Amino acid sequence: MKRLPSSVLPWLLLSPAMVLLIAFTHYPALATLWHSFFSTPKGARPSVFVGLDNYRLMVEDPVFWQALCNNLWFALGTIPVAIALAILMALWVNEKLVGRGVLRLAYFTPTVLPMIAVANIWLFFYTPQYGLLEQITGALGLPSHNWLGNPHSVLGALMVVAIWKEAGFFMIFYLAALQQISPVLAEAAALEGASRWQYFWRVQFPLLMPTTLFVLINALINAFRLVDHIVVMTRGGPDNASSLLLYYIYEVGFAFWDSSYAAALTVVLLALLGLIALVKFRILDRRTHYQ
Repeated sequence: MKRLPSSVLPWLLLSPAMVLLIAFTHYPALATLWHSFFSTPKGARPSVFVGLDNYRLMVEDPVFWQALCNNLWFALGTIPVAIALAILMALWVNEKLVGRGVLRLAYFTPTVLPMIAVANIWLFFYTPQYGLLEQITGALGLPSHNWLGNPHSVLGALMVVAIWKEAGFFMIFYLAALQQISPVLAEAAALEGASRWQYFWRVQFPLLMPTTLFVLINALINAFRLVDHIVVMTRGGPDNASSLLLYYIYEVGFAFWDSSYAAALTVVLLALLGLIALVKFRILDRRTHYQ
C-alpha cells in the first residue's frame, strides 16, 4: 500500500478543524459582510443592492454611537478590574492555606452559573425598596437609589455583575500559570533579599504575560458580546444608557427585523474587535516572555 506524502498528512489531520472553522466562522463573517450591502427583504419587496447605504445610516444613527460609547466604557471599566482581581485571587489561593480548595471553589462558582441565573440574582440585589442593596442602605440610614433605573448608575451596576462573573474564570488561568513557575525562582529571589512585591513585579508578572495576553483577548470578546444580562436586567434602558453594541444588534435584527442594518452593525463590531486584538498583540507580544 502506497504511503501518503509527508506534506499531505498534516493537512488531512488539520482538515476537520479547518472545515469547522470555515463553516462556522469565516463563511458567516463573509456572508454577513455581503448581506450588509443589500436591503432587508420585506413582504413582496425583494432585497436589492444598496451599496454603503446601511453604513451611511449607521454614521447618522445616534443610538449606534451611544451603544458604541457605552461598550467602550464598559470594556474599560471591566477588563482591568477583572484581570487585577483574578491575579490577586490566584496569588492568594496558590498559597498553602487551610480550606484552599473551598476558597477556590467559592471564587470559581460564579463562572459556572448560567448567564440568565446571574442576571436574576443581581436583579434581586438591585431591585428598589426590597432588594438586598436597598435593605443594606436602609439599615445604614442611607437614601434609596434605583441602581438600574438611573442612567448615571446603570452602566456601573452592569460592570459589577460582569466583573463578579468573570474574575473567577480568569483566576483559573492565572492559577495554572503560577503553578508552572519553578519554586527555584522564589528561593533565588529570597536569597537576594527581594520583597514579595519585588518578586511578583520582577519575576512572576513577566512570566504571566502569555496568560495575560490570552486573558485580555477573552475579556475583550466578553465585554463586546454581553447581551444576556441586558435583556434580563435593563433592556438597554433607561434611555439607551445601558445599551451595548451586541444588544443593539440583537434589537435591530430581532425586534425591528432590519437584518441588513444588523449585518452592517455586526461587520463594524467584528472589525473593531479585530483592530483592538491586533493592537494588543503588536504591543503586548513584544513584552511577553515565553518559557
